Amino acid sequence: MHPQDADATAATIGHAIREMRRSYRLTQTQLGELVGLSDKTVRDIEKGTGSPSVKALLATLSTLGLRIEITDS
Repeated sequence: MHPQDADATAATIGHAIREMRRSYRLTQTQLGELVGLSDKTVRDIEKGTGSPSVKALLATLSTLGLRIEITDS
């Protein structure tokens, strides 16, 4: 994967997280409290600039009812 592809993927995931968080009417602080992250970390993930651990990312996605599908391409 090229760095540009990784950036685009991070931005896409971040956008999905932001939209789902908003649909649940959660603030970044509230979501962070639910998954054990700071609001700054949630903000960075949503902007696609954060580097969360896999565990933190999966906890965030799971809390919001989102999932990542891994395909062989």
